[in-house]
Parts: sequence; structure tokens; C-alpha cells
Amino acid sequence: MSKSLEEYYQQLQLPQERLIELFTMLTDIRRIELKIAELYPQDEMKTPVHLSLGQEAAAVGVCAHLKKEDYIFSNHRSHAHYLAKGGDIKAMIAELYCKETGCSRGRGGSMHLIDTSVGHYGSSSIVGGSIPHAVGAAFASVMQKKDLVAISFFGDAASEQGVFFESMAWASLKKLPVVFVCENNFYSVCSHLTARQINMDIVKRPRAFDIPAKQIDGMNVLEVYAAAQEAIAHARSGKGPYFIECRVQRWCGHAGPGDPIKEGYRKQEELAEGYCRDPLKDFREFLTAKNLVTVEVLKKIERDCDVKVAEAFKYAQESPLPDAADLEKYLYS
Repeated sequence: MSKSLEEYYQQLQLPQERLIELFTMLTDIRRIELKIAELYPQDEMKTPVHLSLGQEAAAVGVCAHLKKEDYIFSNHRSHAHYLAKGGDIKAMIAELYCKETGCSRGRGGSMHLIDTSVGHYGSSSIVGGSIPHAVGAAFASVMQKKDLVAISFFGDAASEQGVFFESMAWASLKKLPVVFVCENNFYSVCSHLTARQINMDIVKRPRAFDIPAKQIDGMNVLEVYAAAQEAIAHARSGKGPYFIECRVQRWCGHAGPGDPIKEGYRKQEELAEGYCRDPLKDFREFLTAKNLVTVEVLKKIERDCDVKVAEAFKYAQESPLPDAADLEKYLYS
């Protein structure tokens, strides 16, 4: 059990209702991703998938502070962001099966989820693609005098793109209400950060643009919650952009349910017993050890989650494929 969960709980003093919301969303994402990993080898999901297993706390802790109308922009590893922002579970799973009932009408697949009704303005397979989109949305929010914040979720490799620096420069210059959330799992496909960068601290880069930046434990949902609370309040108050580097662990391979240890590219120290952490397990043990939520309540949440997941997959599998006559529908000429 992480000691800092206790420390951040004492700082935040969250009510039981909020703790249950966080646990429920972590559980939903975890169970959904595990079911995708279980069924993906059946080859009925005709889309590449990039699973969020191990990284759930970053999405949950950030999105807990957002209004429905606030914007988020995501990357190829988008499931947790979509669900944490209020995306429909059935529509997401249907999208993985390329069905007409999917959130992108079966045309986008896992890497191109979208649901503007809950403020999820799309994920992109382009590395760093979410960054300028979020800055543009934040700029529009200012021009239209809306009290909205934009969030860009991206990985460590996106911080190596030129558009990352260009976007931070513009956001800082215009004091835009945007929060950059880097989920640093240290791997770009199978290349470790040390093979790509001279400095491991991505958090130093935004400081060159006078952007407040914080490096946190992205496996601790309450630490993410606290950092996101500060960052989003800063952006919404007109003080400009904020940057959070969430250090996380990616349990699976880059794509699909692959095993990065069997694939042989994990660094040696990552193979040590006890290295791998579980943000959901840590949070569950904390809640019960401190008598903040009873075991019975947590078990009911887990049972309810399993029902939702089963219903979502049944819905997706039974939904119709897009009509061949609609091949060019939703395309620009």
C-alpha cells in the first residue's frame, strides 16, 4: 500500500462519495481492458488496440475535475481517457468491433474514438496529434469567452515532436486554458526513454516556456487528483497553461495484449520482483485498511462493473456492421 495515498487523502479530505466514484471508474477501465485483452485473440475486433492497463489512474485523476463541456484530446492509447470523460462503454466496445453503433460509427476504431457530447473531441494515431488540437480548442474558448479548459493527453514520445514545443510556446504566450498531461511510461513502442533522450525529466521542457510543471507518481490516483485539481484551477482562472508529467507503467506490449517481458525489451531493473505496481489494488487496499469504504461496497461495485462489461460486449457483438452503400458517408469531398 502506497504511503502517499494516506498523505494525499489527508490533504484532500475527499468525501466517501468521491472516493467511490474514483474506485468505480478505475474498476470499470480495468475490467474493460482485461476483457478486451481476453477476447482480442478471437480476431473479431478488426482494429489495432493499445491498452491502458497500469495507466488508469492518470486518466481518472485528471478527468474527475472536468466539466462535461470541457475538452479532452487523446492519443492512440485512448480507452481510459474516453471512459473517464464519460464516454459510453457500449459505444466504445462497438467501435472496436467496427460496428455502426460505435462512437465513431465503426469508421475510426480504437485509435480514433470521439464523443463530443461529453467533451471528448477525439483521439489520434498521430504521435503528438492531440497537443495542437487542445491548444486550438483552448484558444477558441478564450475567443468565444467560454469558461472551458482543454486537456491534451499524450505519451513520452510525443514530447519529442516539434509541435510539442511550438504548442507550448503559443499556449504560454496567449495564456491559454490548456493542461498538458504527459503519461510517461518510458517506452516509445519498445525503445526506452534513455535510448532517445539525454535527460529523463520531461517536466523540465515546459519550464523553458514559463509554464508551471509538476512531475508526479501517475500510479497514485490521489496524487494525480491533487495535481490535476491545481492545474485545472490554474488554467481555468486565466493564468495560462500547466504541465503534468505522470510517471506510469505500461503493463502490456505497445499494441494488443502482448507481454513486454516475453518480447524482451524491458530494462533489466524492470524485471525485478516487486517492480510492477497496481494503482487499483493499492487504492482498494487503502480504502479498506482505513475503513473509508467497506469491502462489501467495493465488491458490489466490482459485480456491477462485470455486468456492464458483459452487456457492452454483447451489444457490440450483436450490433450491425456499417452498410456497404455508406462507404463514403462522413467523408469530406
